[in-house]
Amino acid sequence: MTTSTGTAGRALTARIPGSKSLTNRALLLAAAADGTSVLRAPLVSDDTLAFRAALDDLGVAVETGPDGAWAVTGAGRGPVGGARIWCADAGTAARFLPPFAAAGAGAYVFDGSDQLRARPLRALADALERLGVSVRATGAGGLPLHLSADGVDGGELAVDGGLSSQFLSGLLMAAPLARGPLTLTVRDLVSRPYIDMTLALMRRFGADVTEESPGVFVAAPGGYTATDLPVEPDASTASYVFAAAAVTGATLTVPGLGRDSLQGDLGFVEVLRTAGARVEIGADATTVTGTGRLRGGFEVDMGPISDTFMTLAAIAPLADGPITVRGIGHARLKESDRIAAVAENLAACGVAVETGPDWLTVRPGPVRPATIACHRDHRIAMAFSVLGLRAPGLVLDDPACVAKTFPGFHAELERLFPAQGGSGRATEGGAR
Repeated sequence: MTTSTGTAGRALTARIPGSKSLTNRALLLAAAADGTSVLRAPLVSDDTLAFRAALDDLGVAVETGPDGAWAVTGAGRGPVGGARIWCADAGTAARFLPPFAAAGAGAYVFDGSDQLRARPLRALADALERLGVSVRATGAGGLPLHLSADGVDGGELAVDGGLSSQFLSGLLMAAPLARGPLTLTVRDLVSRPYIDMTLALMRRFGADVTEESPGVFVAAPGGYTATDLPVEPDASTASYVFAAAAVTGATLTVPGLGRDSLQGDLGFVEVLRTAGARVEIGADATTVTGTGRLRGGFEVDMGPISDTFMTLAAIAPLADGPITVRGIGHARLKESDRIAAVAENLAACGVAVETGPDWLTVRPGPVRPATIACHRDHRIAMAFSVLGLRAPGLVLDDPACVAKTFPGFHAELERLFPAQGGSGRATEGGAR
């Protein structure tokens, strides 16, 4: 990754693929719906392909049309017959699909990679067991998970949302397939915007779900109806190009990501506004204009948008004062311990950084060449690629890990912010 400043003052338009969060939720809801749904411009990446393959194992047909849209034919119920389901690295598959399977019939075994096995799943298994589902979590984190399904009766259930909002999303999406109403009461909920996204999509597919009071959700039985759904560009992924505009002085627009977005991570641009960038959020697009300088000296709670805290932390050394990010303790339980991974890599770059259980402070200073340890985490690789636009000599030890959510990331970053001097943007082995 080499310094790139030739984009200052230029107007750029980024090509951001579809949202992973929207794509995988829509896949699940379409699989549960009665009829054939069409997902337009879905994300095609390792995580979404793993989710799609898991649905195939569950007997749900997904076909790709000539325009790239995915047609998903659901049966209006949970799966039947039993299967072994491989979730690969996809946390959404491991957390959304067991409740869906529980609403059906048969014996199911869910498993995944070593990375996914290390992520927590027992809270979901415990919740399903309290709903009367026969479930056994055998690994340290919860996978492999063995489940014997005979439908779900409904009732009332308290859910701990402090580790991941995905547990609640998985239970919510399965709830309309239950035999009776299901009331879910959540405590200590993190990443609330993702629950809002789940609820909006459930209603788009015809579910009757309400929030009776803060943290108390009621879903009525009745299932889902097939629908046609365009998938927005991924707001989490867009954070990298928005940040790149901020640190290079460019003007960059992401079409299709506007004020009515279902994705809370679009709120990252407000953090960039605090850091001195100019931000315009329109009906159908968002534009960030940078000055090439970052204003520091502030604290920000990024708990609701924790997938983007690494983007800010990686560019924070370029600011004119320290930046502290709080509310991100649950990020230690993602693909990597993201607080520790960011701190490790910044320290390798000679940057002063302090951390606590749920916070991180980055102090400004020069960035020296270093090898970035990606920890097989796509967001670490993409965040530090943005720092590399201003700090020559950063090398990713695993550039290909971006395929989890954006296989074309490196090519798109190079198109938008061409490396100066024709030397290219360095990655492992000089790959481009």
